[in-house]
Amino acid sequence: MLNTADLIWMNGEFVEWEDAKVHVLTHGLHYGTGVFEGIRAYETPDGPAIFRHLDHLERLEASSKLYYMDLPYSRDQLREATHELIARCGLRECYIRPLVYRGYGPMGLNPLDNPVEVSIAVWQWGAYLGEESKVNGVRAKTSSWRRISPDSLIPHSKASGQYLNSVLAKVESVKSGYDEAILLDDKGHVCEGTGENVFVVKDGQIVTPPQTASILDGINRKSVMQIARDLGHEVVERDVARAELPLSDEVFLTGTAAEIVPMREIDDIEIGRPGPVTQEIQRVFDDALHGRDERYAEWLDHVPLAEERRPGAGRPSTARSTPLPSRA
Repeated sequence: MLNTADLIWMNGEFVEWEDAKVHVLTHGLHYGTGVFEGIRAYETPDGPAIFRHLDHLERLEASSKLYYMDLPYSRDQLREATHELIARCGLRECYIRPLVYRGYGPMGLNPLDNPVEVSIAVWQWGAYLGEESKVNGVRAKTSSWRRISPDSLIPHSKASGQYLNSVLAKVESVKSGYDEAILLDDKGHVCEGTGENVFVVKDGQIVTPPQTASILDGINRKSVMQIARDLGHEVVERDVARAELPLSDEVFLTGTAAEIVPMREIDDIEIGRPGPVTQEIQRVFDDALHGRDERYAEWLDHVPLAEERRPGAGRPSTARSTPLPSRA
């Protein structure tokens, strides 16, 4: 069950959660013409802070560009809207979902005359694969579905319609009794999970599939690579064979929703409980998320609380207000 918040930001207005609606003929609903981001804000000693917010907004902008959608708001406007939304909803920690999509207009496969709409929702959401997954690890299977090929779609774009690929793999794994699926790329190499990047630890080296393996270049992926190198580990980007996973010393997954999750079993072959390398990176990563490690302070975008933003101002009497911010 989704933990709803009070408000959602839609095209410059704050509306009540239950009033955040779109037309049934919205283009993105029919053809998947949308892009989105998954972002998290965490409690820190200085209040809530969004993890690598601008990096996520830059990727949202890039995803939009690849699908010929001109964002009607700047990064600064979306950042300010997100801050205001979190403050108005009174959240200390939350998941953040900005969505850019083609709205109601002409029907058909040419989307260029449909308006580009933008919304931002926030809500409280625990670890995607469960809190216990971060401690005990998950069981996964190699999916019979291959990851989308760059010959057909754009793996580098976090596009709504493309996630049907992940949905098929996720349903297959759950129905077979597993927690997660691992997708191979079109060449048969390890690509990623249904919503996570993959890391392999073997003989003291950390290996992860490269961008040429049809992965989404994850923000947490890049964070973990930097943390691992700061800890003195060798990190290599290269193609990973399917058989390397069960033969590895450790395997872990990274993603904004899942955070860092060890994989304890793949295709009914035991890898083992979370190992020392995974646990070490988890500890430092958690410190970075919660503002306990000054080395990564620049990754945090602190959110002014409502009382800090507008001293003496109470909660707005209506959800709808003067659009803030306005379209670019």
